Amino acid sequence: MLDYRYVSNKTYYQLIEMSAKDSCHDAVKSALQKDGWLITDDPLDISFGGVQMYIDLGAERLIAAEKNGEKIAVEIKSFLSASAISEFHTALGQFINYRTALKAEDPDRILYLAVPLETYNTFFSLNFTQLIIQDNQLKIIVCDLKTEVIVTWKS
Repeated sequence: MLDYRYVSNKTYYQLIEMSAKDSCHDAVKSALQKDGWLITDDPLDISFGGVQMYIDLGAERLIAAEKNGEKIAVEIKSFLSASAISEFHTALGQFINYRTALKAEDPDRILYLAVPLETYNTFFSLNFTQLIIQDNQLKIIVCDLKTEVIVTWKS
């Protein structure tokens, strides 16, 4: 969906493309909450270098009262289209852009890509996909959408 918003300190309209929530958004959100994460942003709004971006979720988990909490950002992808490689290209591009913006604007927040268990066991297990994940240092959350449980964290 396209959303036109007025940028208050400028005299033009900025076009912001806000993608629809992935079909597995609520299941991943629930899985994170079950795993002890507090959802702080849905979506996480970040502005960097003149670009406005929306990462699907922001969350934090308190380690202990006297320590700083862990903070994460989660981009959720369902991989339901006919072309998994096309969706992967999009996800990879978003991940790299979001990671760059977070490094500058919220360096304590770690970015993860959340994917369904079925996708991880098929497409993400391919040699090509594994090489790209390693080369680009993608951090992945694997989620069982049926049980709404996080199966594993891959760093």
